[in-house]
Amino acid sequence: MKKIILLFFLFLTISSLVAPQVKVYKGTSAYSSDIICTVEDGKVYKKTSSYTSDILCHVAKNRIYKGTSSYTSDVIYTITDGKVYKGTSSYSSDIEFTIKDSRIYKGTSSYTSDILATIKDNKVYSGTSSYTSDTEFTINGNLTVEEFVAVWYAVKYCY
Repeated sequence: MKKIILLFFLFLTISSLVAPQVKVYKGTSAYSSDIICTVEDGKVYKKTSSYTSDILCHVAKNRIYKGTSSYTSDVIYTITDGKVYKGTSSYSSDIEFTIKDSRIYKGTSSYTSDILATIKDNKVYSGTSSYTSDTEFTINGNLTVEEFVAVWYAVKYCY
């Protein structure tokens, strides 16, 4: 019985160390040459890199930080209940966008005319579109909301 418990904990330790990489591609591509960024363990890397120097931003709790920084002055976004605030703010006037029902809305809006992007089947489309030609980027795995916001930042402002 002790061996089974020991093996179970060993398996859990190893599986927690081996976090799957999520790759983000231009448009609908699946070619390695079209990788925009790679997400691993809350860190967003340039293209296919895994070097610390190539970290564009990272997630720590509910915040997105520039590069590898952990200074509050380097907080890009704070995410609370699908609302994405500028920096460390929690004021409604500082909401950059809201993620709700697989859509990204400007500020606090919920109007169709204020939809910035639609998320469907691991693809992010411009506005309310779901046409292949309007695919901004494709994600080949699962991301947390915070990781998705970090990818959004990397695609929109670093790429």
